[in-house]
Amino acid sequence: MSIRTQVITVFGGSGFIGRHLIRRLAKSGAIVRIATRNPTKAAFLKTAGAVGQIVPFATDVTKDESVARALQGADVAINLIGVLFERGAQTFQAAHVDTPARIARLAAANGVGRLVHVSALGADAGSASSYARSKAAGEQAVLSAFPAATILRPSVVFGPEDGFFNKFGAMAQIAPALPLIGGGTTRFQPVYVGDVAEAITAALSLDSAKGRSFELGGPRAYSFKELLQLTMKEVHRSRCLVPVPWTVAETLGGVLEKVPVLAPALTRDQVELLKRDNVVSPTAAGFADLGITALSSCEVVVPTYLARFIVGGRNPTVPGGAH
Repeated sequence: MSIRTQVITVFGGSGFIGRHLIRRLAKSGAIVRIATRNPTKAAFLKTAGAVGQIVPFATDVTKDESVARALQGADVAINLIGVLFERGAQTFQAAHVDTPARIARLAAANGVGRLVHVSALGADAGSASSYARSKAAGEQAVLSAFPAATILRPSVVFGPEDGFFNKFGAMAQIAPALPLIGGGTTRFQPVYVGDVAEAITAALSLDSAKGRSFELGGPRAYSFKELLQLTMKEVHRSRCLVPVPWTVAETLGGVLEKVPVLAPALTRDQVELLKRDNVVSPTAAGFADLGITALSSCEVVVPTYLARFIVGGRNPTVPGGAH
């Protein structure tokens, strides 16, 4: 069955990856249900398809009956739900283990033909990071309930709405220095959100993707220091890069994660994640195994959206602009 004739339920479809994926699925002609807690916030995506093609669907992923309704009659299920920090009921266990397990179990029970679960590069049951351990546990729970599921593990995902380059671009506007946590030597392989969306759609049409895991990284790896330098270059700011020892970063994370209102700039668990490189294993299946060979680079894409942080815009002759 081609994607064009399918009903696809996307959990977490109004988020960063979801909004790029929904547009691609709509172009294929599929009927897309966006299973979300707040359908009003997903209403903007309805214009990505024909009338009635994209349907925000009120879903409480903590309840079996609600998830089952979202999956009823669906040919495909895609899970994009994930959190970067814990707060209240928003725990790694709930988001990364319990929810994927429920989706996989009910997808199997409702006769859904394909399931794609988006996890994270670095998922590891033996990690010191609760985030990484929960991601690994979620993968296992999905495969236990739905053995033919496809697992995708992206590295840091970048794009217009990302939480990485945008965060440091904003910091470079006002902060006199940027932190090099652990000395800035940790390596990342940032992957463009559009390429991740292409990988998801490719996985839906390849029988060879069933029951397999794929690591998704961009065309090259960078150190954390190199990524901050790239950010400063693109926002036309020169800031000191101050090495922050691991012990200091852990203390700082412990303070910032307790801020009750704002999303924390850093948590102790994120410090643990930063202690390990986040790059694709040379032996892992990846984009090429999904038929994708042309990948977008940070140097090409990041300047297109960090320009908003340049005072006066890109034109250096504008009064007050960067020189």
